[in-house]
Amino acid sequence: MNKYLIFRTDRIGDFLVTAILIKSIKSNDQKSHITIIASKKNYEYIKNFPYVDDVIELENNFLNKLKLIFKLSNIKFKAIIVHDNKNRSKILTLFLKSANKIFIQQKKTHIEIIKKILEQLDFSFNENSLDLFSHKNIIEKNYEEFIQLHFDEKWVFDDYIKKFVNIEPNKDQLINLIDNIISHTKKNLVITTGQKTPEILLKIKPALENRKVRLLENLDFSALEKITLKSSLLISCHGAISHVAAANKVKQIDIIDTSYDYFKWTMHFRNYDYLIRDKFENLSVKILNKL
Repeated sequence: MNKYLIFRTDRIGDFLVTAILIKSIKSNDQKSHITIIASKKNYEYIKNFPYVDDVIELENNFLNKLKLIFKLSNIKFKAIIVHDNKNRSKILTLFLKSANKIFIQQKKTHIEIIKKILEQLDFSFNENSLDLFSHKNIIEKNYEEFIQLHFDEKWVFDDYIKKFVNIEPNKDQLINLIDNIISHTKKNLVITTGQKTPEILLKIKPALENRKVRLLENLDFSALEKITLKSSLLISCHGAISHVAAANKVKQIDIIDTSYDYFKWTMHFRNYDYLIRDKFENLSVKILNKL
């Protein structure tokens, strides 16, 4: 058994990038055993993810770090990969055994980083590694196609990064976009919110009852993932759910801000399109033009 240790102590979306690396290692090394060092934010998700043999949650305190070192110090890993690029992860690797400790070059795109890591392991990259959900059977008989609008805090100016362009709609603008999406596509619309429902959706909720719309509120990420895997189109502001769509080749319209370099995250995305954040009255027209 060849043991690999990978640090990914950040969020679910970050882990879904690492999942490509994990699947690549598994395809190259049939004897691999992969342990992920996770954070509180992604531990539960990683615990149920295929290709991962073991997962350990790292709490950001001295005692927990000491316990981790004690637990792993007697294991000789074939490779230790600090894929989260965190200083705490780099320091912990100093106390662990491996002849091959790999640190990433942050200036590259994330798919380039993965390919570089694989090169250092003397492994090859296969495009099939991008298909993270190929193990799931998501086709259901008589299942009606729908479009997913993921309306989370990134649409609400006061709830998100204020240096980003404000795209928040008023009630009439949002209802108008919903009606136009349904009219243009002739499909049902599912609106998802994640773990918190923005106030504007609560305000228009009564108006949605007579429309071809389902509002699914307060979903955990696993439930949200299932919706996205079945959708025919995802409209969202970039996040972990964008990685799910890309991994299953779901068409998506990704709304991004020019103040951040999203392309280092999205260069490997398939069936992908994007729009730059803009006033909602302009953005809604651009969304409809992409349908």
